[in-house]
Amino acid sequence: MIKEILAHPWFGTWVAALIAVPLALLAHRIGGLVLRRITRPAPAIHSMVLNCNAAARLVLPLIALLLVWQAAPDDLRFIGNVRHLNGLLLIGASTWLAVKAISGFADGVLAKHPSDVADNLQARRVLTQTRVLARTAMTVVLVAGGAMMLMTFPGARQVGASLLASAGVIGIVAGLAAKPVFSNLIAGLQIALAQPIRIDDVVVVEGEWGRVEEITGTFVVIKIWDERRLILPLTYFIEKPFQNWTRHSAQLLGAVFIYADYGMPLAPLREEVERIVKAAPEWDGRFFNLRVTDATERTMQVRVLCTAATSGLAFDLRCTVREGLIDFMQREYPQFLPKMRIESESSMHEKRQEPQQQPML
Repeated sequence: MIKEILAHPWFGTWVAALIAVPLALLAHRIGGLVLRRITRPAPAIHSMVLNCNAAARLVLPLIALLLVWQAAPDDLRFIGNVRHLNGLLLIGASTWLAVKAISGFADGVLAKHPSDVADNLQARRVLTQTRVLARTAMTVVLVAGGAMMLMTFPGARQVGASLLASAGVIGIVAGLAAKPVFSNLIAGLQIALAQPIRIDDVVVVEGEWGRVEEITGTFVVIKIWDERRLILPLTYFIEKPFQNWTRHSAQLLGAVFIYADYGMPLAPLREEVERIVKAAPEWDGRFFNLRVTDATERTMQVRVLCTAATSGLAFDLRCTVREGLIDFMQREYPQFLPKMRIESESSMHEKRQEPQQQPML
C-alpha cells in the first residue's frame, strides 16, 4: 500500500503542495506582523494592511500552489485542469485582495478626516472624493478581474474574437446601451474632482430641500427634510442647475418678511428685533438688521435679515423672529396689523366736514 502511494505520479507534487501551503501561511503570518508594525505611523496604509489580511491569507497559498503545479510534469494526469482551476481561484482572490486594499485605504483616509465635527467642510470634501474614487476603482478592478477570468477560457477568447470581427452594428448598439454607464462613470469622476456636491451638503433640487445622503457609482440619494428620499442620476448634477447651500460654508443669511400698516412705528420694531435675535441661541452673532423693502397701496413690507451657522439653524431663527414680531405687534400695536378698510361715502363726507365745524361756546 505504501509502495503504491510512493509510486503514484502525483505523490511528489502533493508532498510539495503540503509543504508549500504551510510555508505560505507562515510567510503571511510573519509578513502581516511586520507590515502592521511598520505601517502604524501611516494610518491609511495601516488600515489597508489590516483590511487585506483575510484576502492575503488566501492569495499567498494559491501562489505557492501555482508554483507547485507549474513545476509538476506536463504529462501528469489532470495537471492542466488543476493549473486552470488554481489560476481562476488566484485571479478571483487577487481581485478580492485589490478591492479590500482600496476599501481599507479609503477607510483609513476617512478616519483621519471625521465628518461629525462642527466645521466639517474639508472632511466632507475628502469624504466625497474618497468614496466616489474608491467605488470607481473597485468597479474597474472587478471588471478587470472578471475579464481576466474569462480570457483563461479558449471558448471565451473565440467568442470575443468573433464579436470583434462582426462589430459593425453590434458595436453601435453596445455603444448606445453603454452610454448611460460611461456617462455616469465620467460624471462620478467629475463630482469627485470638481465637487459640485459633497456628502451632507444642503441642496435644493427639483424644488425640494434636503441633504446629500449618499453618492454611489450611478446615482445620488437626497434625504428630503420630511425624510423622503430623492434619487437622481450622477449626470443630473453635471448637466442641470441646482442650489448648493453649503458649497464653501454652512453659514447662511436668513430673511423674514412682515407686512404692517403704515401707522406702525419702526423704532419699536427695530428694538424688538434686536431683543429677539440676541436672545435666540440660533443666531451666530454676525449680522442682523431691519429695513422697509416695499410699499403697496395698503401695507409696507418689513424685512429682517439675520445670520446663522447652518441652514437648519437659519430656518429655526427665521421662525423665531417671525413669531416674535407677530406676537409683539399683536400685543403692543394691534391697530397697525394689516387690515382691509372699507368706508362709505357718508363717512367720507363727514370726515371732510369735520375740520369746518366751529367749536361750541
